[in-house]
Amino acid sequence: MEPESDLDAYSKIVSGVAAELTPKVASLRVPQGGRGRDGGRGGGEGLGSAVVFTGDGFLLTNAHVVGRAQGGTALFSDGTSAPFSVVGADPLSDLAVVRAAGSTPSPAELGEADRLVVGQLVVAVGSPLGLAGSVTAGVVSALGRSLPTRSGSAARLVEDVIQTDAALNPGNSGGALADAHSRVVGINTAVAGVGLGLAVPVNSTTRRIISALMQDGRVRRAYLGIVSVPAPLPAPLRERFDRPNGLRVAEVVAGGPADRAGLRTGDLLISAGGRPVQKAQDLQRLMFGDAIGQPLAITVMRNGALVDVIAQPSELVAA
Repeated sequence: MEPESDLDAYSKIVSGVAAELTPKVASLRVPQGGRGRDGGRGGGEGLGSAVVFTGDGFLLTNAHVVGRAQGGTALFSDGTSAPFSVVGADPLSDLAVVRAAGSTPSPAELGEADRLVVGQLVVAVGSPLGLAGSVTAGVVSALGRSLPTRSGSAARLVEDVIQTDAALNPGNSGGALADAHSRVVGINTAVAGVGLGLAVPVNSTTRRIISALMQDGRVRRAYLGIVSVPAPLPAPLRERFDRPNGLRVAEVVAGGPADRAGLRTGDLLISAGGRPVQKAQDLQRLMFGDAIGQPLAITVMRNGALVDVIAQPSELVAA
């Protein structure tokens, strides 16, 4: 028997992921007002995709797919359909949870995007038309991208967005980005350019957001009121803390929690809440509902000395 070619092995992986996930990715038909970034729309309805992730009918999709709609119709690859209601949407992460009435296919397995590496094979599975679905394959072309989002007057960067060259078709927003083992590592969200797509990562932060949407229908976030950028630590601190970077405070919002706590532009954040901070996501991970109104110890380097301040984050108001 001749050895299996690289192409055959590649095809086997992609077709296996497609067979596993296509039944678990629904097409969402959303009443007008739920337009996706990719522009998918037909018959006066917004079109998008969603991934079944629990055995009792919960599906994960993009917030921009459902928009302000309260519900719609989910269509599956076996020809069945079910009405769904929007459980909760979070525009600042571009994630939403919906729940289909009646039986749904078995759930997809959620993976861990933080383990991805550039060059790794990924497969995008969507269901833009509610028929047999849409499957494309490619590689992780970049990691650590940021996706600007906005909700009312509140703005945020979704960190560690996955960039892939797996083509995204119209209506694929909200569909699955999967690894070679059919684990969903991202939710496809946008076309970044010719041949490039972006996906919101599935990781510990995502899981907190999903949990909050399922329980409360929304995500409460704490607000510190600073703009920060990664910056190198001085050599003595690099050796002391065994890491290369901290976060430089580029701007302090007047009257905000950070301003009231005495943080200043130019401060170099070393830690917050007893945890090291090296990038914006490290701080954002602390800014969930349980931090609102609670003391947050922050250590900064200022004028060559370590300074401790106590901030009390307030609630981020979207509108």
